Amino acid sequence: MAVNTSPETPLPVGEVSRLIGGWIDRLGAVWVEGQITQLSRRPGAGVVFLTLRDPSYDISVGVTCYRQVFDAVSDVVSEGARVVVLAKPEWYAPRGQLSLRAAEIRPVGVGELLARLEQLKKTLAAEGLFAPERKKPLPFLPQLVGLVCGRASAAERDVLENARHRWPAVRFEVRNVAVQGVHAVPQVVQAVKELDEIDEVDVIVVARGGGSVEDLLPFSDEQLIRVVSSCRTPVVSAIGHEPDTPLLDYVADVRASTPTDAAKKVVPDVGEEFERVRMLRDRARRCVQAFVDREERGLAQALARPVIEDPHRMIDERADQVAALLDRGRRTLGHHLDRADSELTHTHARVVALSPAATLKRGYAVLQKTDGHVVRDPDEVTGDEVLRARVAEGEFVVRVDAGPFRRTSPTPTHRAE
Repeated sequence: MAVNTSPETPLPVGEVSRLIGGWIDRLGAVWVEGQITQLSRRPGAGVVFLTLRDPSYDISVGVTCYRQVFDAVSDVVSEGARVVVLAKPEWYAPRGQLSLRAAEIRPVGVGELLARLEQLKKTLAAEGLFAPERKKPLPFLPQLVGLVCGRASAAERDVLENARHRWPAVRFEVRNVAVQGVHAVPQVVQAVKELDEIDEVDVIVVARGGGSVEDLLPFSDEQLIRVVSSCRTPVVSAIGHEPDTPLLDYVADVRASTPTDAAKKVVPDVGEEFERVRMLRDRARRCVQAFVDREERGLAQALARPVIEDPHRMIDERADQVAALLDRGRRTLGHHLDRADSELTHTHARVVALSPAATLKRGYAVLQKTDGHVVRDPDEVTGDEVLRARVAEGEFVVRVDAGPFRRTSPTPTHRAE
């Protein structure tokens, strides 16, 4: 129930602590899962003190239990072990401290852990966190590689030495973290976030050596999986050895079987690249040489053709044909001109024979009036009219006699008997 208070009527600390204790006492026993981080077994003491920690959220709570409760599992439970505890929350009023009074402690077995991991794997897969289309490709040659690993660990040495052996110019941004235990998850998550925020980091490698299922549990933590899935930088998982498959392997963009394999996947081998460049250069040289040889053969075949060996041969052959056609054309034109000349001569003779000038040359004359009208009938003229007489060699003026005119009859036509 809510407590009514005000600045004028505050509650004493003791009363607040008593009320909190009363509320907590109403809670029943609960099953709690966590990892033992501190364990205190004082000789002769009837109570065992331990601390349960949630590695995913970095939250701890104190637990007390009677010695006989802990002795039942003391052979299989130690610091770092995951346990399930049946406990009732208790409030220690003098110090204002919450703790759990354990009535039963059960270690979490490997089979149970694997079953939980499998269930978490199905849940995350259903959300699409492991989908292949979410995978980002690795850069061919990263300028800066982010490395998350244990301090002075074999995994760190393997990654650094193998990567620098393959590509000496590669640079690393290393974050040393706890890779097992209660601090592993928050430290690995923080390291991944920091490296992902650095623009110069081209790829992030999370590396750890092999270990038991319990040792590799931090790399199957749901919080870490979601952080890696949201990274904009490609992430390489290099956890454990070939049989080890934490959930980080499924969400990472690339899975490496070992830290050494991660170094091989992240950076190219300078020797192999030099050899590849040499092979490509040789291949290009062979292609160019083959092209030049093919073109040279084609040129040689073209030069071997008769028309190329003796370019004037075709011209000479055509020259004879042209000369023959020219001579034929000249003869044909001559024939046409001769025939036309003959026709023109005959036509000219006929024209001359029929022309008025030829008639005039035979002694005839043409009388014309002053207006140029030719006189054909005596009735067309009058006495004393001036006419113009045109003869073969010129013309002159004549005057018509005023005497009587006499019309001549046409010359009769005689038939031959």
